[in-house]
Amino acid sequence: MGLDRLTSEQFELFRQFIYQSSGIHVDERKVTLLSNRIRGRLRAGEFEDFDSYYRFLTSPAGGNELAEFLNVITTNETFFFRNSKQLDWLASDWVDQQLALHRAGKRDDQLHILSAGCASGAEAYSIAICLAENLYRLRDWSLKVTGVDISEEMLQVAREAVFRPRVMEGVSDRQRKRFFLHQRQEDLWKVRPSIQEMVRFSRHNLMEPLKVGRCDCIFIRNVLIYFDSASKQTVVKHLIQALKPGGYLVVGPSEGIYEFLGSLERVTPLVYQKPNRNQSDTEAVKDE
Repeated sequence: MGLDRLTSEQFELFRQFIYQSSGIHVDERKVTLLSNRIRGRLRAGEFEDFDSYYRFLTSPAGGNELAEFLNVITTNETFFFRNSKQLDWLASDWVDQQLALHRAGKRDDQLHILSAGCASGAEAYSIAICLAENLYRLRDWSLKVTGVDISEEMLQVAREAVFRPRVMEGVSDRQRKRFFLHQRQEDLWKVRPSIQEMVRFSRHNLMEPLKVGRCDCIFIRNVLIYFDSASKQTVVKHLIQALKPGGYLVVGPSEGIYEFLGSLERVTPLVYQKPNRNQSDTEAVKDE
């Protein structure tokens, strides 16, 4: 059986299929890595070789397998309070602004924040903790955090809300006591129900328009590093469409999407705001 390594022709077929399915660009030097990851799916499904697997994956019968396939080729490492300055901004300046707008009658008392490419959920729960730490000011508000990811396997991990110590390194002792339960025997940390109830997770391919409702703030960090320029532009367009007027887009330093953010107003190098004026959400994303 031809299970050792993808041929150049097979590699290109899978590479193009991954791009068309997810927008992820696989570097041409990653033949061995992609071969190893696909090989596990061949064994799981008892496929004879790479060619038979590809034929099944791209057939009408391969719909369910597509989700499993994308699970194994996407990178899903995440940590609590990663790039903490952006979360500090959310918990302080951003919440202050939303409260001021509400007092002035310029917004309702419902907040919806999206974690795009949420992986195992650490970012979404970090956002929820930021809101929970402001409950004394937001006690009468409706607070909602949504996490979306293409990997159903990662979303299941996120829903279980149990994390290893390495993922927890950015969580303070005070936050651990307030928002987590320590499972001492396994040395695992489970998010408390009060935080879990604030967060919902759903599977979504960012290359497609979002269906989660309008958002006050969207985080997309450490997600688009493997996307090419055309795919990044498509994802950005969908994110901007999902933002409410006046909403914020928070990006990671390695996203490489700044050239597509021309329709937004720059607040800081990594935070952008959608103008709070009437405009068509189907408008093409402008360059800076």
